[in-house]
Amino acid sequence: MLRIKYDEMVKTFEDILLKKGFKPETARKSAENFANNSVDGIYSHGVNRFPRVVSYIDKGYIKVDAEPTVEGRMGGFERWNGNLAMGNTNAVSAMDRAIELAKECGIGIVALGNTNHWMRGGTFGWQAADAGMIGLCWTNTMPNMPAWGTKDRNIGNNPFVMAIPRSNMEHVVVDCAMAQFSYGKIEETKFKGQQLPVVGGYDTEGKATTDPVEIEKTWRVLPIGFWKGSGLSIAFDLIAAVLSGANSTTAIGKKYEDEFGLSQIFIAIDPTHMSSVNITDAIIDEVIEDIRQSEKAEGCNQIYYPGEMEINTRRDNLENGIPVLEDIWNTITAL
Repeated sequence: MLRIKYDEMVKTFEDILLKKGFKPETARKSAENFANNSVDGIYSHGVNRFPRVVSYIDKGYIKVDAEPTVEGRMGGFERWNGNLAMGNTNAVSAMDRAIELAKECGIGIVALGNTNHWMRGGTFGWQAADAGMIGLCWTNTMPNMPAWGTKDRNIGNNPFVMAIPRSNMEHVVVDCAMAQFSYGKIEETKFKGQQLPVVGGYDTEGKATTDPVEIEKTWRVLPIGFWKGSGLSIAFDLIAAVLSGANSTTAIGKKYEDEFGLSQIFIAIDPTHMSSVNITDAIIDEVIEDIRQSEKAEGCNQIYYPGEMEINTRRDNLENGIPVLEDIWNTITAL
């Protein structure tokens, strides 16, 4: 395991993206996104994912000279076409616009269609919260999860993000796929030769398993909450496709062999239109303190609120460097 400094990682990603033909501003913004995901400990959607993204650029799925365009507006709601530009920079721009609309209207919504993988969805929740906004966002995916009661992959794991801002910047952020584990996490666990901490899917014999290798073979990931996660996945997919006027997970599966042409929703809500920052902070602090005072379950040494572990990891990785598997870093530097 190597430890790569944040600035070195950004510069490495940026140089590769510039070589691939991206504009300097886009290359920098995308490189920072990959590095920020990694510095927060979400390596599966940061440094580990970067080589695959480069392969999508080479295949033409990601258009290096494209930019998102606005197709229409109604009040605080806009519909955008991502034009298959870089997924993480499209998402940053969409959430930036949702924040602008929220400052104007109290709530802002951007429905983004025809875009690419946004990498770590939580990034855009943090982005909203850093601007003092409550953030909600989600994406559909290629068909990569069986609907409850089926065996073939026909719905997406459709990650969903919620962020609640605090004035000390230690925000509450929930970032979760509708599967028990994202495929990025499954892949990372496989790279490390580990097992998942709890059952995450089914093996080739139809038995529940913690083995990431077996789950990758079958694509039978387990929805969170069983049938509830399956239902949420379908609902998020339909809302994203209807509001963006673009692809559903079903359409993506019929049109493409890989994951692109996605639909996403970005929502920002400005709580200061109705309340003060002090009141918001007091509500959040009371809830967090109450949870911290709870009796710990057997085997639990520390109680974390959503987003706290990322904050702690960020501090450590900024000080000591971002841990990267040597094989992955060698692959990246060879690009």
